[in-house]
Amino acid sequence: MQNQPRSVMLFAAGFGTRMGKLTANTPKPLLKVSGESLLDRALKIIDGANIPNIVINTHYQAEKIHQSIQGHQISISHENNAILETGGGVRKALPLLGKGPVYTFNPDVVWRGPNPLSQLNDTWNPKAMDGLLLLIPKQNARAHGGGGDFSLIDRSIVIRGAEYVYSGAQIVKPDLLREIPEKSFSLNLLWDKFIQSSTLHGMIYSGDWCDVGTPQGLHLAEEMLGENSYV
Repeated sequence: MQNQPRSVMLFAAGFGTRMGKLTANTPKPLLKVSGESLLDRALKIIDGANIPNIVINTHYQAEKIHQSIQGHQISISHENNAILETGGGVRKALPLLGKGPVYTFNPDVVWRGPNPLSQLNDTWNPKAMDGLLLLIPKQNARAHGGGGDFSLIDRSIVIRGAEYVYSGAQIVKPDLLREIPEKSFSLNLLWDKFIQSSTLHGMIYSGDWCDVGTPQGLHLAEEMLGENSYV
């Protein structure tokens, strides 16, 4: 089995309800930040990390997303009946993603600085890790409305806590998804399995990050992109 990830799962199926009227006629991945859609920004990061196999899941206003990716070599995992959430979505897409570890990537954030997927790849150690999360210190998580998600022990082992926010980028071994009985479920269920065995690790992103889950997040992301430096 391959040890380095060669596939990425890009999540684009959600309704984007927190965006209000902005997503009434436009799926959230196609909303623009500083003139460029969130989806196009995510694809540039994926291209920059030289990931050869891209899979995107779709549901809400799927035809608009399908049209927007014409000309790209992207496989589509369409969730036609109901949204399967992150865990169910990855499990459905496994035939397209292939064997071995995969990246998962949320397009509804904006990054400024080093390529986040490349940073994950440089740190990934398949002998010690079942998952590697890219984390943001809570105080640096722009426009993130909730609390923290995780803490770290022994420098990189992830436990549930409040110090860090999950960035929306990770490498994960998806095999145990087949053991989860629910049809629609979050990747949190898989993370909890890894936490029990101390095989979920985390690393801190070294650039700037902004959650684009609300209209305010759009404005804050544009402000972040206009700043002079990210360190």
